[in-house]
Amino acid sequence: MKEVVGIDLGGTNFKVGLVRDGLVVKQLHHLIQSKQSEETLLQDLYQLIDQVKTNHTEAIGIGVPGIVDADSGIIYDIQNIPSWKEVALKRLLEARYGVPVALNNDANCFALGEKMYGEGRTFRDFVGLSIGTGIGMGIIINHKLYSGMLCGAGEIGMVPYKDGIIENYASSFFFSEGYEKTAKEMSELALRGESKAVEAYKEFGVHLGEAIKIIMYLYAPQAIVLGGSISKAYPLFRKSMERSIGSFAYPMQRKKMEIRVTTTANLPILGAAALCF
Repeated sequence: MKEVVGIDLGGTNFKVGLVRDGLVVKQLHHLIQSKQSEETLLQDLYQLIDQVKTNHTEAIGIGVPGIVDADSGIIYDIQNIPSWKEVALKRLLEARYGVPVALNNDANCFALGEKMYGEGRTFRDFVGLSIGTGIGMGIIINHKLYSGMLCGAGEIGMVPYKDGIIENYASSFFFSEGYEKTAKEMSELALRGESKAVEAYKEFGVHLGEAIKIIMYLYAPQAIVLGGSISKAYPLFRKSMERSIGSFAYPMQRKKMEIRVTTTANLPILGAAALCF
């Protein structure tokens, strides 16, 4: 298979790209209104696919930030889009375009994209950890994606932690709820030396390190690959994260496990496309 369409169904944007021989050769994105109807959003998606797809396109892969039945291709829930509660997207797209369609959770697509195109290529077992609006996890075991029932494996963000859940402390919610600023705004302040922002990112690193220790106890991965918008601020939280991980009970496992930050461009689209392979 040489040419597929990869789609990232974000809560605020639809991103659609044409992937040819492992490269994104064309891409479009569309800002969506979360309160639009199911049909309106479907028409928006169709228009993007129509502009990207060619006569040589062999399949369509889709990453979904929510609960999806990969076998039936039904989306049961999608973050920030209330109208998409049970959408048979696979059936609709296959009927319209006449090519196979594959769907999965977007965090799983991140891990699969890293396995095929990025930092995960050299590892048999690793975890992709996407930290942004929320925190999502994709799991690769013995070179294969493990999705679990309804693509629900790896929901590390929902694990109880302190007075809430991990997602409250190891994603953008930590900054918006604790400091009333976005993670990006806080990183810009920290880079300018604003002490409160610097300390906020240090504390964020501690919480992320605690989440990583849970992952290590559960899966003992060879590597953890960090992605998502907050991973771009890695230098701001790296040291505190590493100190937090330093209390892990098995030193040799910690010594051997690698932590990497994604360097792969267009990974949401590539990861969705990777579902087709």
